[in-house]
Amino acid sequence: MPLSVIIVEPMYQINLGYIARVLRNFGINSISLVNPKCNFKGKQAIKYSKHAHHILENAKVYKDFKSAINGKFAIGTTAVWHKTEGAMFNVYGMQKIKRFIRTYPKDTVLIIGRDNTGLTKDELKLCDATIFIEASKDYYTLNISHALAIMLYTLLGDKLRKEYNEICKLYADPSEIMQVKRLFNAYVSKNKKIRDKHAVSLAFEHMLKRSGPTKKELRTISIAFGREKKKEKQ
Repeated sequence: MPLSVIIVEPMYQINLGYIARVLRNFGINSISLVNPKCNFKGKQAIKYSKHAHHILENAKVYKDFKSAINGKFAIGTTAVWHKTEGAMFNVYGMQKIKRFIRTYPKDTVLIIGRDNTGLTKDELKLCDATIFIEASKDYYTLNISHALAIMLYTLLGDKLRKEYNEICKLYADPSEIMQVKRLFNAYVSKNKKIRDKHAVSLAFEHMLKRSGPTKKELRTISIAFGREKKKEKQ
């Protein structure tokens, strides 16, 4: 699901800097701003955006909320979910919206409200759906850059995780785990000091399966058992 982001009337350069950085973290390289209240190309904004300053430097600016949406499928955001009142059926927690986000149109925009007051009721009514983060009821309002990071991870995380498939190659497959299990069982069976050999072997097997060992870890353990075999032959 291609996703673009709109920030409504941002007030603080530092937040915009962090937002730009978060956007690039999740593969989004553009941003739209509605009636910004601060210099989005200012010194602090650029400083805190780090290597994502180009996002702010090339930001699209709109005078009003409607022109920014411009017919796109709009997902509003709020910390105060009951703001939506009559349109309450359009409000979703992050976990729930994740189930059907793939069905949304290609031209989808995520709208982040003001640093202090978020989106207004009227703005939320113009949105096709509204999402909120299930934070502690003691203090449920998040900084907008923090909230955006959580939302983007939830909405785009599955797609981005595919880029890290090579990490799976570091971990041992079932045949490698079985090989170490056999080495351990052989060691246990020949150790006269171990009384309940079955219980010890079973405990090791369970621990091995739960741990999700890497190939390197299993190779290291195998070397230790290999040395035990050499001692027996001597």
